[in-house]
Amino acid sequence: MSLALDLPRLESTLRLPIQDERQQLLQGLLQPTARIDSKYFYDERGCELFTDICRLDEYYPTRTEALIFSENRETIAGHLPDDPQWVDLGCGDCSKTQQWLNAVDPARVVGVDIAGEFLHSSIADVARQHPQLECVGVISDFTQHLELHDLLAERPDNPPVFFYPGSSIGNFEPRAAMRFLSRIRAHCTSHGRLLIGADLIKPRAVLEAAYDDACGVTAAFNLNILNVVNRELDADFQPELFEHRARFDEDHHRIEMRLVARERHSVHLARHTQRQFDAGEHIVTEYSHKYSVDEFCALLAASGLHCSHYWTDPQDWFGVFLAEPA
Repeated sequence: MSLALDLPRLESTLRLPIQDERQQLLQGLLQPTARIDSKYFYDERGCELFTDICRLDEYYPTRTEALIFSENRETIAGHLPDDPQWVDLGCGDCSKTQQWLNAVDPARVVGVDIAGEFLHSSIADVARQHPQLECVGVISDFTQHLELHDLLAERPDNPPVFFYPGSSIGNFEPRAAMRFLSRIRAHCTSHGRLLIGADLIKPRAVLEAAYDDACGVTAAFNLNILNVVNRELDADFQPELFEHRARFDEDHHRIEMRLVARERHSVHLARHTQRQFDAGEHIVTEYSHKYSVDEFCALLAASGLHCSHYWTDPQDWFGVFLAEPA
């Protein structure tokens, strides 16, 4: 369904009505261990705070991945098919894609994100700077459904290169990550590729500092999700009654971000619905799984993808993987 008559082209593959999304959010908060999907971090304020997080000394993933890309961009591009359709999953402001356009010279850029207005603005910026390049925006919760077959089929001679940087794959539980990667595999022709970033296992102190910085920016980012929930559900969370915590779970190789109740209190979540939180009770807001290189290659293989090339930094803190259909 076209949502705009002007260029660039904008489409939507959102499947759940807003009311169903809200019901899912409510049900997560009513589970024995309350849960809020991490996609609710990214309202306007959340996006601003995450941009600030990426500039923190403690938050290594952004700058480490950027270093790997800058030092290996031409080599990576040389392993990609010619004239691809560059599909940026979770494109945000498209700044990372902009850095690849000269090296890859794609036939088309497809930006995929859940925030429609922001997506249209970002894709329009790319189109203005590259007027000869076809740009398409797709509004989608691609973590749940990936439906780009018809769009990609418009250019059968231009294989897709799926671009998923930033270690967001770590936000999926391993089985959900496999399902997501399998959906990408289903969109790839024999010449399709996936270029993906994944955070690697490293010392606990480094990991926990990255998600609980000394300046409290990550804490503000985590607490802001309650303001989003208040708007979505007409709830009455008081963020000051919760505190941010992040710890590394050695057994599951993941950072767990939580909001912990400072005292016993009740929250109205929707009409005629409320939940009591005891002091110390927590809401899970994010898991961020970390992998060894072998573990991530095995995850790709279980999803029908073969890791053909791999790049890392001098400390082996972050990995960039290039995968193709197995």
